[in-house]
Amino acid sequence: MEPQAAFNVVTGIAGFLGGWWLKVLWSEVKGLQQTDKDLAEKVASIEVLVAGRYITRDEFTTVANTIFAKLDNIRDTLSMKADR
Repeated sequence: MEPQAAFNVVTGIAGFLGGWWLKVLWSEVKGLQQTDKDLAEKVASIEVLVAGRYITRDEFTTVANTIFAKLDNIRDTLSMKADR
C-alpha cells in the first residue's frame, strides 16, 4: 500500500471517530441543557409556592391596631397595680 493511501485511510478513520465523538458530546450537552431547563422550571414553581400570598396593608393595620390595643390595656393594668 502506498504511503498516501495509508495516510488517507488513517485520516478517514480518525475523522470518522472524531465526528462520532463530537456527536456523542453534543447529544450529552443537549441532554444537560434539557435537564437544566427542567430544574429551572421546578425552582420557579417552588418560588411561587413559597411566596404565596402576602399580607395586605389593611390586614396589617387591623392586626397592628389589635396588638397596640392589647398593649395599651396591659400598660393601663400595670399602671393601676403600681399605684396601689
